[in-house]
Amino acid sequence: MIQRSGSGRQILTYPAVHPCEAMSPQTLLNSLITLTHIICSYKSKFIASNNRNARETVRQIGVVRVFLEDIRDGQSGLSASAVLCLSELHLAFQKVQLLLEDLTRDDARVWMLMNSDRVANHFRVLSRAMGTALDVLPLGSVNAPVELKEHVELVTRQARNAMFEVDPDDIRVVEAVRSVLVGFEKGVVSGESDLKWVLEYLGIRKWSNCERQVKFLDSEIGVENLTEKKREVGFLSSLKGLMCYCRCVLFNVVDGERGRRSETKCSSSEVLNRLNVEDFWCPISLEIMVDPVTIGTGHSYDRSSIMKWFRAGNPICPKTGEKLKNMEVVPNLALKRLIQQYCAANCVPFAASDHRNRDIGKTRLAVADSLAAEGAMKMVAKFLSGRLDVGTREEQNKAAYEIRLLSKTSIFNRSCLVEAGVIPHFLKLLSSADSVTQENAIAALLNLSKHSKSKDAIVENGGLDLIVDVLKKGLKPEACQHAAGTMFYLASIEEYRILIGENPQVMPALMEMIKDGTDRAKKNALVAIFGLLTHPANHRRVIAAGLVPLLVNILTSFDSEVLVTDALAILSTLAEKPDGSVAISRCKALDAIVRILNSSIPRAGKEFCVSLLLALCLNGGNDVVVLLVKSPSLMGSLYSQLSEGTSRASRKASALIRLLHEFHERRSSGPMARGVLPQERFIHFRLITLRPEIICRRTIPKL
Repeated sequence: MIQRSGSGRQILTYPAVHPCEAMSPQTLLNSLITLTHIICSYKSKFIASNNRNARETVRQIGVVRVFLEDIRDGQSGLSASAVLCLSELHLAFQKVQLLLEDLTRDDARVWMLMNSDRVANHFRVLSRAMGTALDVLPLGSVNAPVELKEHVELVTRQARNAMFEVDPDDIRVVEAVRSVLVGFEKGVVSGESDLKWVLEYLGIRKWSNCERQVKFLDSEIGVENLTEKKREVGFLSSLKGLMCYCRCVLFNVVDGERGRRSETKCSSSEVLNRLNVEDFWCPISLEIMVDPVTIGTGHSYDRSSIMKWFRAGNPICPKTGEKLKNMEVVPNLALKRLIQQYCAANCVPFAASDHRNRDIGKTRLAVADSLAAEGAMKMVAKFLSGRLDVGTREEQNKAAYEIRLLSKTSIFNRSCLVEAGVIPHFLKLLSSADSVTQENAIAALLNLSKHSKSKDAIVENGGLDLIVDVLKKGLKPEACQHAAGTMFYLASIEEYRILIGENPQVMPALMEMIKDGTDRAKKNALVAIFGLLTHPANHRRVIAAGLVPLLVNILTSFDSEVLVTDALAILSTLAEKPDGSVAISRCKALDAIVRILNSSIPRAGKEFCVSLLLALCLNGGNDVVVLLVKSPSLMGSLYSQLSEGTSRASRKASALIRLLHEFHERRSSGPMARGVLPQERFIHFRLITLRPEIICRRTIPKL
């Protein structure tokens, strides 16, 4: 009944519910008193904007609390009209609690300030609702002291008549912010003193305070981009640009945030590793959900898919077939955050199953969402480039870290930073004797290398050899793994793919990382190797370097689904050529591949398994086919790919099934038939799929 923080509620929305009619008057009264205590506790908290309105509301509710406690202690009965009044008060107080919760959020101070008019109106409406509820309270029938009744009557009049205007100080600060944003649009800053005054007013006194505003605004942009009109995207982006400018320019010290960031990243990574990634796919579209919602049965679907299902006249749960009492959907914000974390942590493209969904939330960032955001970012890029060039060691390190953050997800930010000329400065920092500076520099280069122009700038300024040096002997393991990731993006250019492959130090360094690195380092090394494979000479170098046994070891150990999927992707590419198939066959990997195909690994991994087995059969000769024909579980897994796999997996599974059947028929008709299959058994499959052409009943030999 009482709202708690952390529920995933979007800011400035107030989902309150009427108390249950079956609730006893005493329970309702106790719940209402508890709610007033929670509201009164906000009196001691910092409220940056609408402070006067918030304090007045808390004061009024404090008076009501004393009255309610006296009623409870008096143990007098309550009339039906009194219960109705308390129920309406409970509804209003729920919304007041949520409004105060928003006002005291330390990450939303700028947004709440800029919505001061809206917040003041909420206070006005809720105060009127409280006054109306108290007005119908039959005070004459309530056993309470006269003084308390008089106080309640006074609060009732005040609640009905209070104006709840925006605080004049709030108005001045809002005007100052809008003036700065206009300056950003013109490419100028009105004055740092104004910005410092705004930050002081909002209680943003440290780098970490500013960073929290940036993160909040970024998350709100993501939510707003899922709406049809995207009405607030431009303004949110302008405010985010303002906060990024303040964070980069006005604060000289990163106060402990870096340590917390790495801990948080590690923690979320551990959570993601324990999840079944297939839960992120919509059961209808079989694609990663963009806007997951939950229906009455508790199952989640992508909003567009389930709404299309309902519009087609299907009032049932697609997964269970259960008839739904209603077709309401509830946003699953917790699942959505996990999906966003998963996409961010696995932004490497080759092992992902769907190209469209990999870039969710990124394509919109190819250009700035507002002129103010564009101007702010260009000024920030110029400022940081100057710090990298002539700043002290501490200033260079902070500038590198800021660029590392700015370039992580935004294509537009990368473009501005590359245009500002930061690449040559970063390459110099790769030779730094300070491990933190080197790590920030190579991590920033990894992010920037995703931009088309940066690749040329890196190579033309002699960056390839410097990155290889970090890959081999970086001062921190994290620097080495970032160097491997940078190699992958550089390898997207054919010319640079050749240069990297010809460097004799690259392959041994990547293989060492696969042997002894962390899971993230292993993944980056695998990704880099995959990026090199499209050049024929690199294909031969990988096999000659002895990579195949390492990859097969990843399959047999099965320590991480992500690493197994990546290893399968490389092996399936190598197997497309005869020398690769021979190398894989020598490692006796077939049993491991079939076991993985039978496991619960995500669809991308199963697709690579099927591709790999087909390539081995085509290039490895009859020896491979004979071994696969003897596998008792293979055919069932292949047939399941016809209905459950990706379209590519379905095609390749069909080709492999046909190949195995043809081989079996040839051997069965020859003199050696009896020696091939010691026992032929038949199993019945009923393939139920969404594709009618393969809904059938088959009788096939269990091979």
